[in-house]
Amino acid sequence: MQLTLIHPSVGRRPGERYIGTWQMEPLPAATLAGLPHKGVTVSFYDDRMEAIPYDRPADLVAISVETYTAKRSYQIASEYRRRGVPVVMGGFHATLCPDEVAGYAETVIVGEAEELWPEVIDDARHGSLKKFYSSTARPALSGLTPDRSIFRGKRYLPIGLVEWGRGCPCGCDFCSIQTAFHQSRTCRPTDEVLEEIRQVWPQKKAIFFIDDNLTADMGQPKDFLRGLIPLRIKWVGQVSINAAHDEEFLELPVRSGCQCVLIGFESLNPDNLVSMNKGFNTMKGGYEQALANLRRHGIRLYITFVFGYDHDTACSFAESVAFARRHRFFIAAFNHLTPFPGTPLYARLQQENRLLYDSWWLDDNYSYNKIPFQPTHLSPQELQRRCVEARREFYGWPSILQRSIDPVNTGGLSMFGNFLLINNMFRREIAQRDFYPLGDTGWRGELLRAN
Repeated sequence: MQLTLIHPSVGRRPGERYIGTWQMEPLPAATLAGLPHKGVTVSFYDDRMEAIPYDRPADLVAISVETYTAKRSYQIASEYRRRGVPVVMGGFHATLCPDEVAGYAETVIVGEAEELWPEVIDDARHGSLKKFYSSTARPALSGLTPDRSIFRGKRYLPIGLVEWGRGCPCGCDFCSIQTAFHQSRTCRPTDEVLEEIRQVWPQKKAIFFIDDNLTADMGQPKDFLRGLIPLRIKWVGQVSINAAHDEEFLELPVRSGCQCVLIGFESLNPDNLVSMNKGFNTMKGGYEQALANLRRHGIRLYITFVFGYDHDTACSFAESVAFARRHRFFIAAFNHLTPFPGTPLYARLQQENRLLYDSWWLDDNYSYNKIPFQPTHLSPQELQRRCVEARREFYGWPSILQRSIDPVNTGGLSMFGNFLLINNMFRREIAQRDFYPLGDTGWRGELLRAN
């Protein structure tokens, strides 16, 4: 049996190179390739960097779909299905919008695929694929062995993606993660993850833990980070603000090789934080105390802000940039709010008749970083423009040079060079992603609907 795995791009403009920072190894494809599948030959194609050879023999095609890649995924699926090859789709968007996805595939996996995959393969082998396969509980993640051999010959960023835990118990209303995993988190056995890192690290410059929240349960990450110390790696990851108030934890990131942690501050306005169900960001003295604790332990920060909540005004952007510069963050993101299907935010905006598209991810009039809803105090165009202006100020040379003399950001000559390199990369991308198309604008086929 010939299985073909496809990682779809967000979209493409003919004749233009794909955005370089979007080209990291797609770990879900390697995870799927590493699941037991006796008698199955696996091929893998990455739509971001190579043409898909639709006419090569395939008995089954599997595509992991995210909301931003849904339109392109349906184009790819149509090409294969027109050739008589059945397509199975899974991933976050398939879990959030299973009925929509089912319109473009023979089979949809709802939820996590690990325990369902053997049945899917067996049914495909016997020509008896079901329309839906749904996981009824969180699967155990022990024994996962991602097969990274499928990445050979492809030019990805030199960052190794590793998964320790999956999901997050927080209920942030804008987050599709909490919807897909029902506000729960599962972890792989630490010894298995450490062994995977030993295999991956020698070929990479850094390890990126793709966990949605490394510190969802503060009892677990401490032992995990202690296990990283002997490996002498460099890593980055995502944590929530609760980590900034745990002194035992704070002693471990730098010792274990942490280069930077991402924390979602999202807003400086307490009313916005309450609206997004993230009022816990103000715990134990709020941002100022959290940042003092993190600075004392030399932890570099990637802080994210999101704009478009009901209490945001034109002043919110300048206040956030000034705050980010005053605290000299290593890097920061200034993004607009995006309502993803299946989230409480999407349902609320839909109920209030504030969505500007029926399904923005499929609408031909939508493109990346357009505002798909009506904000309260700003026009959609002003919200988009002010996000760009905020990035332009934070990544302007006065800000970069001001932050470059901070000892936490640039301790040592090597880290000084990395700081300038990374910030200049963000500077080049200030508006690069704006209005990027969803789907391949050069594709001339027709979407083939499934029965």
